[in-house]
Amino acid sequence: MAHVNADRSMDRKRALARIPAAVWALGLVSMLMDISSEMIHSLLPMFMVGALGMSAFAVGLIEGLAEATALIVKVFSGALSDWLGKRKGLALFGYALGALTKPLFAIASGPGLLVGARLTDRIGKGIRGAPRDALVADITPPEIRGAAFGLRQALDTAGAVLGPLLAVGLMLLWANDFRAVFWVAVVPGALSVLVLLLGVREPTPQQGTPRTNPIRRENIRQLGGAYWRVVLLGAVFTLARFSEAFLVLRAEQVHIPIALVPLVMVAMNLVYAACAYPFGKLSDRMRHTRLLAWGLAVLIAADVLLAAAQHWSVVIAGVALWGIHMGMTQGLLATMVADTAPAGLRGTAYGVFNLASGIAILAASAIAGLLWDAYGPSMTFWAGGGFALLCLVGLRWHGPGAATPGRVPN
Repeated sequence: MAHVNADRSMDRKRALARIPAAVWALGLVSMLMDISSEMIHSLLPMFMVGALGMSAFAVGLIEGLAEATALIVKVFSGALSDWLGKRKGLALFGYALGALTKPLFAIASGPGLLVGARLTDRIGKGIRGAPRDALVADITPPEIRGAAFGLRQALDTAGAVLGPLLAVGLMLLWANDFRAVFWVAVVPGALSVLVLLLGVREPTPQQGTPRTNPIRRENIRQLGGAYWRVVLLGAVFTLARFSEAFLVLRAEQVHIPIALVPLVMVAMNLVYAACAYPFGKLSDRMRHTRLLAWGLAVLIAADVLLAAAQHWSVVIAGVALWGIHMGMTQGLLATMVADTAPAGLRGTAYGVFNLASGIAILAASAIAGLLWDAYGPSMTFWAGGGFALLCLVGLRWHGPGAATPGRVPN
């Protein structure tokens, strides 16, 4: 048994060693920006409801609009990165824009500036997201793409663990001073830009490759049926999973002290970070739709616990299952896009994929907020679980073979 475990450990080390250094650097960039963002976002729903007097519907609408903005902007940044044949410059601009918005949260005295900062921050996320994902696909051998996306996602999510932990510590130290914590969040955001600027070099574009508008009709036709099935799956999954702001509000609703509420996001992201790489590596070896179905089943279980919760321990259990679901599905969907899109259109492919997901998350978060205000927190999660169940039935009905992507030439 010890010999078998040693062999497995060596296999894991060899797999990690094969992942290009630029992917590790991009993961570090994502981690630093997520520390910065989650220091703010783990407190923002309570800040909006408590300090600014906003409703749960307003929180859901703003959060849905913010995430939808990020995903929709990816269409244009992805297509532009394909046309330019370069990814790093756009990613750098997006990270810089996100870093520059962080002070605005600290000085916001009303909903107007706060909403403007939130949307601008998500525009930055949208600008950087598709070029960054396409860059990961460009520099990683096809046979280990799942592992590479899983690693980047794991590092990204590690930042989403550290950010709320810092927020909790600072809230306890500074007697629930939201604005002081928001100011500290400026530092890791600036460091992420510096690491990307100095630590990542992108591949040299192939000489003689003609530059054309990637969203021309003849180019869009190159995105075949397998790719469009992945787009549909991504949109349906997003409809079943609304904004994580409602996890924060649910934790506060079961009387977790305000300073400790960010620990809920720590729990989710800790599980997410631990799961992302193993499930990403697993996706290189097993049928994708089967893993997606498992992810939906875990999401249903999470919604049931969160709907029925009367005690903080049940909320934590539901949030942990939510994190397992994220680890199972998010890197997998990114891998499926890379596998089904031509190399020269990967930025556009990620952009279109995120456009569909952006529309879905706006609708899902607005509906979740309406249900919360009209019928209470439990109904929001019962509805989410019901829709996830419909997605699971639809996935089974669609057939595993039809939705399983195949490799395309690079």
